[in-house]
Amino acid sequence: MDYNTQRKSLPLPEYGRTIQQMVDYCLTIEDRAERTKAANTVISIMGNMNPHLRDVSDFKHKLWDHLAIMSDFQLNIDWPYPLPDLELMSLKPAKLPYSENKFKYVHYGKFTEQILSKIHSMEDPEERKTLIEIMANHMKRSYMVWKREQISDEIIFRELLLLTKGEFEIPSDLKLGDFRDALVPQAPVNTSKTVRRKTQKRRK
Repeated sequence: MDYNTQRKSLPLPEYGRTIQQMVDYCLTIEDRAERTKAANTVISIMGNMNPHLRDVSDFKHKLWDHLAIMSDFQLNIDWPYPLPDLELMSLKPAKLPYSENKFKYVHYGKFTEQILSKIHSMEDPEERKTLIEIMANHMKRSYMVWKREQISDEIIFRELLLLTKGEFEIPSDLKLGDFRDALVPQAPVNTSKTVRRKTQKRRK
């Protein structure tokens, strides 16, 4: 039995082996005009595989680039667009720099520390007090979602002071939310039942 794993690998597997066989057949056509005509037919079939992209800018150009790649740039036809640059295609993308910033409280996230530093620079005391309350509640909820356990307000206040190096003044009457819902695992949505209910409503 013939398996795909035993066949040659496809340059662009998303088009499938049948399209690749069409491209390979185009390479065997001796007459240039007929070869170009066959290539246009293959492009039309490739475009039909993604009809939602027909109105996308440069869609046709991309299809011709893909045809060139699938033919290993050996297809001698009247190309409507310039062929892709082989040197650029062989270049590997540069590695993205990975953040080296380390933060102690992973469950709060990096942006929590950044927001707290912004709050500290605010001049309006009422606005700063409101934002401290919002961030303390956010920290408590984040902790409970991450750890799946209750935590007291006092611990949150202590860690808030640690994050800000004691530069915040926490209101003595500040009470944080309960956030028990953060401890309850979300039940998966049964999409089949939802679709069935909607279908029954339409029939009625």
